Amino acid sequence: MNNMDILSKIEGLEAKFHEAGLMLTDPAVIADQQRYVKLQREYHDLERVLKATARYKHAVKDLEEAKHVYHTEQDDELRQLAKTEIDELEPLIPKLEEEVKLELLPQDPEDSKDVVMEIRGGTGGDEASLFAGDLFRMYCKYFEIKGWKYSVSSFTEGAVGGYKEIIFNVSGQNVYGTLKYESGVHRVQRVPVTETQGRVHTSAATVAVLPEADEFEVHINEGEIKWETFRSGGAGGQNVNKVESGVRLRYIWKNPNTGIPEEILIECTETRDQPKNKERALSRLRTQIYDKEHQKYIDDIAQRRKTMVSTGDRSAKIRTYNYPQGRITDHRIGYTIYNLAAFMDGDIQGVIDQLQIAENAERLKADN
Repeated sequence: MNNMDILSKIEGLEAKFHEAGLMLTDPAVIADQQRYVKLQREYHDLERVLKATARYKHAVKDLEEAKHVYHTEQDDELRQLAKTEIDELEPLIPKLEEEVKLELLPQDPEDSKDVVMEIRGGTGGDEASLFAGDLFRMYCKYFEIKGWKYSVSSFTEGAVGGYKEIIFNVSGQNVYGTLKYESGVHRVQRVPVTETQGRVHTSAATVAVLPEADEFEVHINEGEIKWETFRSGGAGGQNVNKVESGVRLRYIWKNPNTGIPEEILIECTETRDQPKNKERALSRLRTQIYDKEHQKYIDDIAQRRKTMVSTGDRSAKIRTYNYPQGRITDHRIGYTIYNLAAFMDGDIQGVIDQLQIAENAERLKADN
């Protein structure tokens, strides 16, 4: 894609951007939440494209002016300043051009959403539960670095620590667009605390990252939900054990892809307030149904891109954490680093950046 191709693609986007901005102030649009949210996403997508385009155009104009000065000016000092500017801008413009190309690619509408994350101990028994706990701690540290908020919905502790399963919500900016790369099987190689001979064992935990569904995106017949209440166990004082604040819902949902009815079971013990737990259980129900209904969409993306990056394939072994060597390897892109201690303390952005670069390269290749 050359300079003229880029400029022809962005022609008319400015008018579309201003039109979207005006529509967002229209009371009729605001009243229609589904339309309003869709338009808001479109507005922010256009804003990113136009900002990247402005940087690109500005650099191209500055380069043309610097070349003109260099070739026409008699003053040696001005010519040298122009030459310095040319040397800075010539390698910068291709990078800015790549940014514009990426912004012009269709954005995944899921990326801006908050998420529900599930971590489950897999093969490896007690050690798998401990590793699931380590992964949860790693993500919590990362959320703190990002300034994101998280809250635990439910968990089942392992026999010697960690979690057999833990489910939690994460909210912030572009959460799904960042965390979707974490879905899959995470494998650990280390000496378990229960190992007396000092042998290295391999265990695994699975991570699922689900985009949180908005109310209007999923139809649920709330009259068909079967509710149960129970006493929550765990920390929290006497109230947790004596008051039936925990909620459990059962819902029969007909899978539109298979036509087969499925029972969805959800428990929530997140707060001591039963109505709040009901509200959060409903939110998780919407998210689970949304995720199931959009699996075909995710599969289509994976097939088109022919890449393991962010395909949503939760059975794929995506990463190995090797403790004896202090090594992390992401198998999707063949990327290895040796900073395991820092990584487990939440320093995971570098790997996510590499995954995003790999996926963007695939997208650009497919667009050309």
